[in-house]
Amino acid sequence: MGSAPTITKPTVIAVLWKRSISFVTPRGSLSKMIAPSSRGTWNVNNPMTMPMSVFGMVHSSPSHTGIWSRELGGSDKVEGYRDCVMAMIEVDPVAKDLGERFNAAGFELYLVGGVVRDAMLGRTSPDMDLATSAKPHETTKVLQGWADNRYHVGVRFGTVGARKGAQLFEITTFREEVYAEEHRKPAVTFAKDIQTDLSRRDFTINAMAVRLPDGEFVDPFGGVKHLAAKILDTPLEPEVAFSDDPLRMLRAARFVSQLDVTPAERVVLAITEMRERLSIVSAERIHAELDRLLVGAKPSAGLALIVETGLSDLFLPELSALQLEQDPVHQHKDVLRHTYAVVERCEPDLVLRLAGLLHDIGKPKTRSIGPDGVQFHHHEAVGARMAEARMKELHYSNPMVEDVRKLVELHLRFHGYGDGWTDSAVRRYVRDAGPLLDRLNQLTRADCTTRNVSRARKLEQLQDELEERIARLAEEENLNALRPPIDGAQVMKHLGIPPGPVVGEALAYLFELRMERGLIPEDEAFELLDSWARERDLGV
Repeated sequence: MGSAPTITKPTVIAVLWKRSISFVTPRGSLSKMIAPSSRGTWNVNNPMTMPMSVFGMVHSSPSHTGIWSRELGGSDKVEGYRDCVMAMIEVDPVAKDLGERFNAAGFELYLVGGVVRDAMLGRTSPDMDLATSAKPHETTKVLQGWADNRYHVGVRFGTVGARKGAQLFEITTFREEVYAEEHRKPAVTFAKDIQTDLSRRDFTINAMAVRLPDGEFVDPFGGVKHLAAKILDTPLEPEVAFSDDPLRMLRAARFVSQLDVTPAERVVLAITEMRERLSIVSAERIHAELDRLLVGAKPSAGLALIVETGLSDLFLPELSALQLEQDPVHQHKDVLRHTYAVVERCEPDLVLRLAGLLHDIGKPKTRSIGPDGVQFHHHEAVGARMAEARMKELHYSNPMVEDVRKLVELHLRFHGYGDGWTDSAVRRYVRDAGPLLDRLNQLTRADCTTRNVSRARKLEQLQDELEERIARLAEEENLNALRPPIDGAQVMKHLGIPPGPVVGEALAYLFELRMERGLIPEDEAFELLDSWARERDLGV
């Protein structure tokens, strides 16, 4: 992996409440006017300016327009912060209200983790994670009379859930967690302060906090600077972070995909050296992280990290096996990088991207080199069986396994279209794809990664033509409801036969004719049925 850029300009953070703004700057920023406290936190309430950030322009909403001009004076300079970079965190008033309750009860409460990170990136976060000095039973008491509902499913891990209106909160006691060498589940130990809690989090970009209700911004490990520079690093040594929870090694790849960050060299080295530790993590947790990686903005980068570090060998060895030795004569394309490209070309639909990830895993087992170059005969059938087996190992649901298996099995079907398909062949394609038709068409398009412009254009034109034919036949024949022209009850009544295999055989015969000919009127269907019955000597 390449080295990440660094950021040297001081950084100022704006914490925005409903009607007021506090500007804070994290530890490590330089200022001639204001020195950081001993804990590495800042809280500067002096009026300054509307912030502009390395994360993008920070615009005030219409409801805040007056506040900017009245409270901040309309200046475009920040006194004492020449050429500084700035970002804004907007805090939900409900969260501030909750912070006031904890403060009144003598406890600390902080917004932590993804909600702080996402706020800086201008993203909305579905999570509202908070950390507190209160023990779970004390948290439950503080929430009494405030929360509409309280949830204690995670209480043994120090987490109490709460709902206020439509907003969900997860409030966790300051903690540190360590996996025993042989155990799949972490042993939770409560920590004494927010700094210890943040030090045991996965990455610095998630080790930032905002204290409620006063808005103190806590960033003892330089998370803001790393986020601005798109660096992925750990608060302490990565060996400590990955020992605390080995799943964090895979989570690193997920953040590479989601946030377009570059892992620090020490992170890559630690993953490479510690990858075997992932074996103690449950299949369910692994596939959940893999799912998030796949639907990220840059899945190819995340996949490259797990392959290059050897991490994928622990749960998806078929992926690294795609690093095939190239045919020295024909220079066949690299199947692994082709797979990265296919996944990225698919829209972020989990079933579709899983199919893109696994569509060629049958190639190593079917690879041969002959006079015509590299061949992968029937790799789609072999790959479909391998995909099914691997997804079951990772405990995916049966419906998802079946969908991905079918997409892998059918992903080459389109390539026979150029030989000239009849309407019957188009109907069979639609029938076999079933509800996966749109996904199959997308996978087929994504699978075309050739650099030959002429070939790529031809394949695109053929795909367009096929989809147009499907649309035309759908209008004429209702392809979504492909079935025999009459049903089983009509077959039994017309032939005077009881339920049994003969009825199924008759329906299969009529369905085959429906696929070949298109729509068949009911009266003609009965004539065809009579002819079929006479040939079978059914006494009609």
